[in-house]
Amino acid sequence: MHVQFDLIAYLLKYQREASLEFSLAAKCYEEVEATAKRLEMTDLFADLLKVTPKGTVDKIVYLTQGRLYPNFVNVEIGIAEKLAIQAVVRATGRAEKEVKEDLPRTGDIGETARGFLTKKAQTTLVTSTPLTTEIVYGILEKIARASGVGAIDKKLSLLAGLLIRATPNEAKYIIRIATGSLRLGIADMTVLDALAVAYGGGKEARGILERAYNISSDLGKVARTVADKGINAMEGFKVTVGNPIRPMLAERLGSPEEILEKLDNRCIAEFKYDGERIQAHKEDNMVTLFSRRLENITDQYPDAVELFKRDIKAKDAILEAECVAVDVDTGELKPFQELMHRRRKYGIKEAMEEYPVSLFIFDVLYADGNDYTLEPYPVRRKKLEEIVEDGDRVKLVESLEVDNVRDLERFFEKSVESGCEGLMCKSIAEDSVYQAGARGWMWIKYKRDYRSEMTDTVDLVVVGAYYGRGKRAGTYGALLLTAYNPTSDVFETVTKCGTGFTDADLKKLPKILNEHKIAHKDARVQSRLETDVWFEPFLVLEVLGAEITLSPVHTCATDAIRKGSGLAIRFPRFTGNYRVDKSAEDATTEKEILGMYRKQLKRLS
Repeated sequence: MHVQFDLIAYLLKYQREASLEFSLAAKCYEEVEATAKRLEMTDLFADLLKVTPKGTVDKIVYLTQGRLYPNFVNVEIGIAEKLAIQAVVRATGRAEKEVKEDLPRTGDIGETARGFLTKKAQTTLVTSTPLTTEIVYGILEKIARASGVGAIDKKLSLLAGLLIRATPNEAKYIIRIATGSLRLGIADMTVLDALAVAYGGGKEARGILERAYNISSDLGKVARTVADKGINAMEGFKVTVGNPIRPMLAERLGSPEEILEKLDNRCIAEFKYDGERIQAHKEDNMVTLFSRRLENITDQYPDAVELFKRDIKAKDAILEAECVAVDVDTGELKPFQELMHRRRKYGIKEAMEEYPVSLFIFDVLYADGNDYTLEPYPVRRKKLEEIVEDGDRVKLVESLEVDNVRDLERFFEKSVESGCEGLMCKSIAEDSVYQAGARGWMWIKYKRDYRSEMTDTVDLVVVGAYYGRGKRAGTYGALLLTAYNPTSDVFETVTKCGTGFTDADLKKLPKILNEHKIAHKDARVQSRLETDVWFEPFLVLEVLGAEITLSPVHTCATDAIRKGSGLAIRFPRFTGNYRVDKSAEDATTEKEILGMYRKQLKRLS
């Protein structure tokens, strides 16, 4: 029976109660997993939200995201596949060997758990009371917070006990959530659409919800607030120190003429450093650092924390900076890959000494009680100059206000000579506010490689793979790569890449990708091609190609140049750079690919 029909029967029962049977959530997940249509996914999840008690809405949103808290709260459930197998063994009474032998057949620990529990239910009288979403969430939270001596045994006992109480279908999704492999294809924007339908009167309310999400980065909080207080309560969301703000993103163009034309012939050009973008939250003498993906990375950069404490004069502030690896003896900037040695859990002190960093601060979003996200960029820049104490390792990004091509080109060359990637050109118009979570023409990237034919790298998202042959038998021979279309929130295929991978890469990639394997093409992937394996959009790889051509098979920028044709990158090669600092939605966009193609045509004409 379809979930939407089930909901009619459940509606009156649940709207007054303080709990929601988890079976209804599992049924919804089953329906969502069976469709590749995003609109249908939205409707299904909206219907689930409508019958979810107000006090549970945040929990159902987090669980649907496959987590217990927003990204910036560093609490993970932490169930590895090996422990999950033990939990299935304990819950079903089957031998470990049987469970391990079934796992390759299903390719999914959730399906294996459902299969064995179904067989157990057929021979056992099940009398336990129904699981509620609150119970499931609460036990998973206990699992996540278990620590110290005996933590593994405690996690195992809690998970096995939960599986024993669950129906087979509930168990499938419980264990997927616990192992971080839910993979429903419901992205943040789909959740916002569903919230708008369920509580805002329709999808036209999404913009209000999206603003609240962009400045809080907490979908659960947004969901509970709109469910409890209505759509007008979204106005109560304020920029708050400690809650990361979703970063503003840039478009890209390939010539100074195009950039100046787009920015009304005047802009502030800033060096674009080859580092890690960091959002720093300072409250008195406490500093918290968040990555571009809003992960709390404070522990990885204790030296950066001290630099923010020392050289920021504001008592409370939210700042954005590029954290760049440097040679402290020469002042030379090191490439991004050197900085990635700092992304570790252990040996932080040694890494800090071997790979010291400098901070180049480029924006202020909040300072001493004032929200600067709604102020134009010149106002924000002036505030930065007031509160940043330029030092040996903390500086404002080097910048120049320009109104002509000659000055922009000279400043561009200066940035390249200084070891930077190029420039970030920013609007100084009255409406140049900080567009949290958005990609727009207020900021435009101008990188050094854009001026020649496909010498610039692109960051593409892996969505599928093809099995290897010969020397690559047993691993993946090629990957299907996509660009991101932010307008329609989909990933469009642009190339298949099988070169540039070392033996170590070929060994590592299946381990990384198989955690995100799904049974069918993700609902947000637009592809005319079939693959041997599909993945949810997650892993971003840096790729360099020979040229961009029209393609009858790839979907990137379909119909933009020729009816029925998309764009493809010929002879792609993996550069060796895993863009772990980027989420899938931060990848190169289809508009950027289209812009590079048009620039290429101009050069060839």
